[in-house]
Amino acid sequence: MSAQTYLAYDYPLLSVFWSMLLFFLWIMWFVLLFRVVVDIFRDDDMSGWAKAGWLVLTVLLPFLGVFVYVIARGKNMGRREIAQARAQQEAFDARVRQAAGTEARTSSVEELAKLSEIRDRGAITDDEFRKAKELVLTGHAPAGPSGSGAHASDR
Repeated sequence: MSAQTYLAYDYPLLSVFWSMLLFFLWIMWFVLLFRVVVDIFRDDDMSGWAKAGWLVLTVLLPFLGVFVYVIARGKNMGRREIAQARAQQEAFDARVRQAAGTEARTSSVEELAKLSEIRDRGAITDDEFRKAKELVLTGHAPAGPSGSGAHASDR
């Protein structure tokens, strides 16, 4: 029963900082290791055997393998990551343009044409046409024949 117990105030402040530094360096090491492994698989210029060789080197001798990889191929790691990010952004932009861009413009043009026809028939006034046109152009609910224009002819 003579075992010595350590309390929080027995651990010096400098040791706390040292422990935190080692912990964060350990986390940074894993981040670097995973980035290297992802870059090995991302590189389309490398053959399958080269990828296998780098992967075996980084798994069997992780410190040496990662440092050699970063020295030998680290310059292009950032370029490959930027190229992939650009490709993803372009694919996303194209998808958004495809989903929203052309359909929204077509429907706005069609709505404006319908409003112009309704005004030409005399069903709505110029003031009502202007208000409905603003709604269509700003993206709010479009005014159609069942909107305020249908009641204008009843007056």
